[in-house]
Amino acid sequence: MKRILMVAGMLAALALAAGLAGWTFYAGSRIGDGWAGVSHVLTFVIIGLTAVGALTGGLMWLAFYSARHGYDEPYDVNKPGGGRGPSS
Repeated sequence: MKRILMVAGMLAALALAAGLAGWTFYAGSRIGDGWAGVSHVLTFVIIGLTAVGALTGGLMWLAFYSARHGYDEPYDVNKPGGGRGPSS
C-alpha cells in the first residue's frame, strides 16, 4: 500500500510539473513580442548550451580516464615498485 501511494504521489508531482511547464510556455508566448522576441537571443542560448555540454562531456571523460588508468587508486606501500601508480 505504501508503494502504491508513493507511485501515485510521484505521478501527481510529474503531472503538476508538466502542467506548470505548459502554462509557463503559454504565458511566455503572451508576454511582449512572444516567441518572436526570443529569436535574437536564441543564438547565444544555443552557444551557451553547447559550451556547457562540451565542458560536462570533457570533465566526465577526464573522470573516467583517470579511473580507468588507475590514477584514482590510493597509494599502497606494499605494492611492487612502491605503489607509485599505473606505471609501476
